[in-house]
Amino acid sequence: MERWDGTTNRITVLHDAFGNRPGLIKDWGFAALVEFEGRRILFDTGNDSSTLAANADALGVDLRAIDLVVVSHRHGDHTSGLGHLLHINPDVPVYAPAELYGVFGSRLPGHFYPRRPSLPRSMQYYDGEPPDVIHHGTPWPGARFSWIEELTPLGSNAWLIPVVSEVPGTRELREITLALSTSQGLVLVVGCSHPGIERILEAAAAIDDRVYCIVGGLHLVLADEPEVRRVAHALRDNWHVQTIAPGHCTGEPAFLTLSEAFGDRYLYAGLGESVPVPRPAAM
Repeated sequence: MERWDGTTNRITVLHDAFGNRPGLIKDWGFAALVEFEGRRILFDTGNDSSTLAANADALGVDLRAIDLVVVSHRHGDHTSGLGHLLHINPDVPVYAPAELYGVFGSRLPGHFYPRRPSLPRSMQYYDGEPPDVIHHGTPWPGARFSWIEELTPLGSNAWLIPVVSEVPGTRELREITLALSTSQGLVLVVGCSHPGIERILEAAAAIDDRVYCIVGGLHLVLADEPEVRRVAHALRDNWHVQTIAPGHCTGEPAFLTLSEAFGDRYLYAGLGESVPVPRPAAM
């Protein structure tokens, strides 16, 4: 991996289960370093702290220099490196889905529940004297979480797009996509696309209806082949996605189908590879 000079825009895969770069550890899960507009954004943290640390070191990535973290969703193969990152970079801001009782913590007004003062104090929550705010726990209590529940600008041509899954098996799962606004359209960095990549594209159209590239997991790994073909052709023909760099949970059949559908516009994004990002859109 070439040294970053602060002007090169690219996305480098730090954690995945396929690739041809020697000296890296393959594991199920996803993490990517996004270098864009002078910032270093870690998108997801992989399935294991030691794997994230080893691959970052092998690629010359200093995780202490990360400017901010985006965690796409709560699954362990995207969150398990967060402890290591916070150990070496404890003050880094972390953007995560807003979930009332999720692993990223949250808070509620202390009086959110109906009260019955006629009960004995021993039967009342907090002995009848609840705090003003009830904080929900997290495995990362020192993290500087910002909980995302609506389209959120990060500045410098970057956006966070939250979408809630309606798919059986992941219904109500909240997932964040990172959108980079470039001169050629959006570059979308996706974790697993549990809500469906087309629903994510619908939400992204609020920023720009042009999509230059999709990078990351498309969650077609267990989809039947007719659905894989339908999605591949829809991305190319209906959504006019210009290039595609699938990884993680996209699945081997979908790798093949997408590579056939997109031809030379299919970008290989195995572990350790970098996907170039066009220059930012004019402000």
